[in-house]
Amino acid sequence: MNNEFPKIKSTTVLAVLHNGKVAIGADGQATMGNTVAKSNVKKIRKLQDGKIVVGFAGSTADAFTLLDRFEEKLNTHGGNMKRAAIELAKDWRTDRYLSKLEAMIITVSKEELLIISGNGDVLEPDNQIASIGSGSMYAQSAAIALKRHASHLTAEEIVKESLTIAADICIYTNHNFVIENL
Repeated sequence: MNNEFPKIKSTTVLAVLHNGKVAIGADGQATMGNTVAKSNVKKIRKLQDGKIVVGFAGSTADAFTLLDRFEEKLNTHGGNMKRAAIELAKDWRTDRYLSKLEAMIITVSKEELLIISGNGDVLEPDNQIASIGSGSMYAQSAAIALKRHASHLTAEEIVKESLTIAADICIYTNHNFVIENL
């Protein structure tokens, strides 16, 4: 397996920790090849009674398999998000079945953001901004600029505006957003 993230071209998920608040959002578009299959998919899930929120990009079935495993790891490790993420990443990379799954995950709590990939990566992103999916670099760039130069905005406002910019540019991202706050 190479050391790069898989090229997920199916969505944009963005999480921002700003002024002590966390927001995570995703668009709702699902594609099959170059065709829009559905425009209102919910790619954000609450876990641990809403204490942890997860967003996913990639194959939906693969992502749900990984979310189930992540939730099992959370339960095993007493809700410790970082420990659960590390254990999931180890399994994802080494398990014969899991290693074939094509998805990426962002997981957030009130204190931290993590990106989990099938390469065994658990990343704490710079700037307290995490993004995955085909429009991730557009959304991340917008979020960095907004966080730096519009500090009066809330985390939710930064996520919404950044996803809007990504949706304006990325053909795999639409304007049907689901945004959750912690």
